[in-house]
Amino acid sequence: MTKRIAILASGGPAPGINSVINAAALEALNQGWEVFGVLDGYRGLRDDELKQLKVEDVSWIHFEGGAVLGMSRTNPKQPEVLEKVVATLERHKIDMLLTIGGDDTAYGASVIAEAMAGKLKTVHVPKTIDNDLPLPEGVPTFGYTTARHVGVGLVKNLMRDAQTCSRWYIVTSMGRQAGHLALGIGKAAGATLTLIPEEFDGPVTLENLTRIIEGAVIKGLSRGRKWGVAVVAEGLIENLDHKDLENFPEIRRDSFGHILLADLQLGRLLCEKVEERLKQRQIGMRFNEVTLGYELRCADPVPFDIEYTRDLGFAAIRFLVEGGTNGMVLIENGKRKSIPFYEMRDQKTGKTRVRNVDVSQEGYLVARRYMQRLTAKDFDSKEELEGLAAAAKSSVEEFVSYFGPLIESEPAMYSWEDSVRDAVDA
Repeated sequence: MTKRIAILASGGPAPGINSVINAAALEALNQGWEVFGVLDGYRGLRDDELKQLKVEDVSWIHFEGGAVLGMSRTNPKQPEVLEKVVATLERHKIDMLLTIGGDDTAYGASVIAEAMAGKLKTVHVPKTIDNDLPLPEGVPTFGYTTARHVGVGLVKNLMRDAQTCSRWYIVTSMGRQAGHLALGIGKAAGATLTLIPEEFDGPVTLENLTRIIEGAVIKGLSRGRKWGVAVVAEGLIENLDHKDLENFPEIRRDSFGHILLADLQLGRLLCEKVEERLKQRQIGMRFNEVTLGYELRCADPVPFDIEYTRDLGFAAIRFLVEGGTNGMVLIENGKRKSIPFYEMRDQKTGKTRVRNVDVSQEGYLVARRYMQRLTAKDFDSKEELEGLAAAAKSSVEEFVSYFGPLIESEPAMYSWEDSVRDAVDA
């Protein structure tokens, strides 16, 4: 009897999804299997919307952004959904399921396989532009490289506009649980500063975020710069102090219980707060909010992601051919390997482990030293302090009292010569 495999993508889009579908479908067909594409992720399994894929359906899709099969955030773990999903797979005599997505997608596949009592083999291809899945060190999630590439181009244009029009932009970048994408974009584009959750110990307050950006603006003014671009990771919302979140009782959540981060509009909120603080100092400065995310998710993949995802699609089929199931495939040092689903999860909490930015590594140090931020060194020089206080239209004592807490316990290595930054931004 001919084997049958279903392929679906779930969650949010990422550049390279079609490349995975392309390679996986071609290799499965090469094995003599029948291949079915599931429309709109787990929704398609719930509603029995599958279509058989032939070579001509997938031959050239690897160049394209988006997902030709469509996607959704339908949660297959809900009992009423799971029952329908299992019925669809049994009705079509599906032997294998290949899922493309994040941790929720992977976990959903394992729940389905368990419900089918061993009659379904599963394999997962990890996908997220956030780069936060617990893959081996140095192994990116697919889509991240393309998203960073597109984001850098957009931020670079905003920086030129900010300089031309003497204004500031606060750019909110996608990244629910980790700051990889925000930092990657900000660092590569040379943004004025970048704020990510990992740099803070414990909860983050709106007051602290506002004060950091306000300090960066004043430091720029003290050097004759009236413009800048701050990149902030949207995941800062997840780390906000509960008292701050209580101000937003109408925030919605998706079917997996995640806060819909767009409802909070962090960038707009910070624009308003920083602008108001500066106004109180009689400093007129225009702030504009820009959100990066949806522009990045369906971009045509760069060559790295095309090659990488085609390798992943092939690896997924070979994993099944060789008898594997309930695992995630990846490419490490040019070789395909697999990780069991359970290794992605914290054994104590049951939640998927998150790969955060390691702020102790040199990559973050390089990014931090190139930012325009108040540092400990700014408070060591009387002349420097007087210039900063004058730009802030305050006394030196008031300046130190207000901004001093920002640099408490800051590593000395974060400081560098302002003359270099002045030359960079000239």
